[in-house]
Amino acid sequence: MMESNTIVAAVLGLLEGLTEFIPVSSTGHVLLAGHFLGFNSPGRAFEVVIQLGAVLAILGVYAGRIWHILSSAPHDPTSRRFVAAILLAFLPAVVIGVLAHDVIKTVLFETPVLIAVMLILGGIVLLFVDRWATNPQLFRAEDFPLSMAFKIGVIQCLAMIPGVSRSGATIVGALVLGADKRSAAEFSFFLSMPTMLGAFVYDLYQNRDVLDAAALDNIMIGFACAFVTAVLVVRWLLGYVSQNGYSLFAWWRIVVGTLVLLALTAGM
Repeated sequence: MMESNTIVAAVLGLLEGLTEFIPVSSTGHVLLAGHFLGFNSPGRAFEVVIQLGAVLAILGVYAGRIWHILSSAPHDPTSRRFVAAILLAFLPAVVIGVLAHDVIKTVLFETPVLIAVMLILGGIVLLFVDRWATNPQLFRAEDFPLSMAFKIGVIQCLAMIPGVSRSGATIVGALVLGADKRSAAEFSFFLSMPTMLGAFVYDLYQNRDVLDAAALDNIMIGFACAFVTAVLVVRWLLGYVSQNGYSLFAWWRIVVGTLVLLALTAGM
């Protein structure tokens, strides 16, 4: 049984890393995979905490750029505004995440039908926006106005419904507000750092009494697998969306959501 859980934890970690930064809902995929594989984690902490692997992946890939932005912020208005934009976009998630934490974990995380429906609806929205947003005015994430960053942060809160997708919500928000496809993805990358790190710390604290050694072992395995695959995805994604857009991910969501609904209807 322990060996089986270890294998499932590794598979879910790989799935987390592969899907975290593309707009398909990593949490939705991990929760649905866990449902069909019979994997249950104490307090649903596994599904949130393994996201730290993806956070460290993005930090590693963008380490040089992050250092430049932070070190130049005291004397560079553009860097200073970008840091402020990320923090401002992060703020709504802090408020809503704390207030709605129990509902999210005990109700939304436990409703596979809701997740599948959100995958399909999100895919339809992403497909429409990807084809409609063809006249961008902003081409660098650092140039997003503070008001736009805050609006993206508000839109990000929709991703607390599993199946919506944090990256999907922020990318769609940025596209609708005038960003091009590459800068929308980059802003989503940078916003993921405080958002996912905050979720990790808060969820670990909330579940500190229910995490035993076995649960922590599974989390570490999932974390390591998520880190490796997330590094590969981040390096690939920007080039892909610059050339091809987001329609592939929109169709993926629609197909996966439909298959899940069929499986649930069949009693699986």
